Amino acid sequence: MPAMQHWELLFFFAIIAFIYSSVGFGGGSSYLAVLAMYALPFKELRLIALLCNIIVVTGGVYIYVKNNQVNWKKIIPLVVLSVPMAYLGAVVRISQDTFFVILGFSLIIAAILLWIKTSPASMAGIKELQKKSFVKNGILGGTIGFLSGMVGIGGGIFLSPVLNLMKWDLPKKIAATASVFILVNSVSGIAGQLATLPEGLNYFRIILLCFAVFIGGQTGSRMAVKFNPVIVRRMTAALVFFAGMEVLFRHLPVVLKAF
Repeated sequence: MPAMQHWELLFFFAIIAFIYSSVGFGGGSSYLAVLAMYALPFKELRLIALLCNIIVVTGGVYIYVKNNQVNWKKIIPLVVLSVPMAYLGAVVRISQDTFFVILGFSLIIAAILLWIKTSPASMAGIKELQKKSFVKNGILGGTIGFLSGMVGIGGGIFLSPVLNLMKWDLPKKIAATASVFILVNSVSGIAGQLATLPEGLNYFRIILLCFAVFIGGQTGSRMAVKFNPVIVRRMTAALVFFAGMEVLFRHLPVVLKAF
């Protein structure tokens, strides 16, 4: 069995899972950014990120369902297209440097969306939006699902701030929706990757990283009510922004030289 290298990754992953789970995210974007610095094969990175996503948000989804925060009637239009599109995104063949450039720009856009502060939606506005949103939700979910499958994340980091800007629902309902969205898209993304997984995966490392995010995610999900959501979102935005810049700094020059 391959040995575990870079034990500090366990600490990084636990902290990322703790922070992201407190706002209903899985942390896939930051797992990818951290792993990218260790020069692992990008196909292995995507698998690890999605597995960790599933572990982190499963606990969150359970808590949201238990507390009646999940509105399945509103979530279904978002995921009905996102699941197949996440699968298609995962099977798209792109080079490693192109993958990281797409990831870098995606992280920067997500960081900007996360940073923007929005006022809470009103119940009257939510009901009015719900009457004419089925098709719009389907297109939004499908678009984010495809991008998420391609880069190896669940997509909640894009979906949540967009829904907040749209005043789609109350903040807790949006966080619950993002968790469900991440879960189903991560499963779909892994399914799309199965045919192209590299040989010689370090399963020992994968298991340890999954255990680390399980601990961090369970703790973060249960402590979320004690945090100021705006502060946590902006901490997450700063982390995602610097991760995106670091990824672009490493890989954008290579892609530009190819042209």
